[in-house]
Amino acid sequence: MTILAASDVTLPDNSGYVVAAYLVFLVLLLIYIAIMATRLGRVERELSELNELAEKAEAAERERTAA
Repeated sequence: MTILAASDVTLPDNSGYVVAAYLVFLVLLLIYIAIMATRLGRVERELSELNELAEKAEAAERERTAA
């Protein structure tokens, strides 16, 4: 009866694939964050424009009712 020592069992060296998978995931995550930041900036810009238009319309309405 032979007992295999833990040093006799070697696993294949797949660490390169694991590192590559993490790097791909990190790159995709960074691209996603960049896209979302761009969209958020565009939405904020559009929202500020809408607020300005609403304020102008409100001011015009006040002037019209005051006159």
